[in-house]
Amino acid sequence: MSTNNITNVPKATMQRYPIYLKALRKLYNMGVERILSRELALFVDIESTTIRRDFSFIGSLGKQGYGYDVKTLIDTFDDLLGVSFEEELILVGAGNLGRAILNYNRWNHVVGEIACAFDIDPNKLGEVSDIPIYHMSELEERVPKGCRIAIVTVSKNVQETIDRLVDMGIVGIVDFSSEHIQVPKDVVVKTVDVVSTVQELIFQTNNIR
Repeated sequence: MSTNNITNVPKATMQRYPIYLKALRKLYNMGVERILSRELALFVDIESTTIRRDFSFIGSLGKQGYGYDVKTLIDTFDDLLGVSFEEELILVGAGNLGRAILNYNRWNHVVGEIACAFDIDPNKLGEVSDIPIYHMSELEERVPKGCRIAIVTVSKNVQETIDRLVDMGIVGIVDFSSEHIQVPKDVVVKTVDVVSTVQELIFQTNNIR
């Protein structure tokens, strides 16, 4: 199936594609083989007209009266987003936040799973939720082959850690460090800043009248 160029897809639409993919994988695991846009709309709380418009950017995916083939949609989004259910992620920093992420049990139906974690503190090594935690000295040795994505929750030597990950071939970083970091142009960083998010929320709620 041919799809349109991803550069033609609006940013807001791209941000909804992972939501659709997660829902579709869950539906498929529940035994749902085809679905109408209005049914999917109830599942993801997005208007059916928005869903049909979002899907139109990547080709003719549905049929009038039949709806969408769930497996075909999953395969299409996997190809478009470049993700896989078997994607292996790593986590660097197994402190309180890192361990909370390891215990977070919603990776299923999204982009695979955290394969292992790393920390510099010997007292934090072992396992959390069956995920092994290794010492940072073993980083290059223990990272799964082909791993592309790292979640970083360290609070010290952040840039040094980032540089090390990039040198290993990591091309996507979810950054919880709250520090300014620099990466090459071909590495993507998604910063998660809870404080800024709360500040933005307060500003928005203060302006609701």
